[in-house]
Amino acid sequence: MKAKTTKGLRRQAIAATLFEPTTLKGAIERLGFVQCDPIRAPARAQDLILRQRVKDYRSGDLERQYPQLGLEEDFLYAYGVVSEATWRLLHPRPGKRLTKREEQVRELVYAHSQMHPRDLEVHLGRSLELNAWGSYSKATTMSLETLHYRGMLRVVGREKGIRLYQAAREQKEYLPPEERLKRLILLIARILTPVPERSLRSTLRLLGHGAPGLTWRVHAYQRLIESGELQSADVDGVRYVWPDGEWLEPEPPALVRFLAPFDPLVWDRSRFEHLWGWPYRFEAYTPPAKRKMGYYAMPMLWGAEVVGWVNVSNKEGGTVVEPGFVKAKPTGRAFRAAFADEVERLKEFLKAG
Repeated sequence: MKAKTTKGLRRQAIAATLFEPTTLKGAIERLGFVQCDPIRAPARAQDLILRQRVKDYRSGDLERQYPQLGLEEDFLYAYGVVSEATWRLLHPRPGKRLTKREEQVRELVYAHSQMHPRDLEVHLGRSLELNAWGSYSKATTMSLETLHYRGMLRVVGREKGIRLYQAAREQKEYLPPEERLKRLILLIARILTPVPERSLRSTLRLLGHGAPGLTWRVHAYQRLIESGELQSADVDGVRYVWPDGEWLEPEPPALVRFLAPFDPLVWDRSRFEHLWGWPYRFEAYTPPAKRKMGYYAMPMLWGAEVVGWVNVSNKEGGTVVEPGFVKAKPTGRAFRAAFADEVERLKEFLKAG
């Protein structure tokens, strides 16, 4: 096997996730999972992720087209939109017996084609319950979220960002737990490929929420290494793993790309720092005085290098892109032209939003 290098890892990571733009459904099915986040600065994370992978994508296209695409919202290692194939790997999720209120909510939703949370208040009132964050939420909303998590309800769409629910699609047969776990490990390894072994193991621990009941994760991971379904190599003292298959290290196109903070290419901060040599941080929840990059700094990829970040804002009715650089700003006409092209692509993407 050819020796792996940091340069090769960077190229492989870019080639594996920034594939040729395709259809919206095709991109999500290829990724398997797209993380969602409600912050709009300049757009939601899911839209920023998809615009790099979907032809002619515009902000909000996912929400507008979602009801017709046969996708699901669910929790993998974070909350997001998943393909049907991924959704089936996450269920069944065992849990306690439903409460009386949860049974009532399920019956009411099943009796309608879809239901907005406020419609339940007509039947069940607006009582509050303590949620997992120590504050209070509507009891009906919490019941809907529980039933959704348990796989009894699905999100059929959204109205001004609020989830609309309906009965979940039927799943008569489930894969054996061992097979589900195997496929989930390979899925996460593919989404984040090539991924440091330590990061993959940490991410797999999050499956305790995404796929509870699937145990012996370390043993399952080790079996995939032993069988060759997961390949591995040490680079600079860091062990990387990736699903078995052709290893490509193509020269990335000479493009500038503004990436979402949760894009698969930059999601693992430890890998980011190892491959690109500087620590990127998401600072939306950092006190303003302590921010170094900005509220919603987006990593800026130039060819195979992440050379800095951009902050995007609207000033006097126009989109303003303010770059920051780790080192000196790249010189030359090629970078200036590529940066200007990405700014124009971003403006076109934002028009629909």
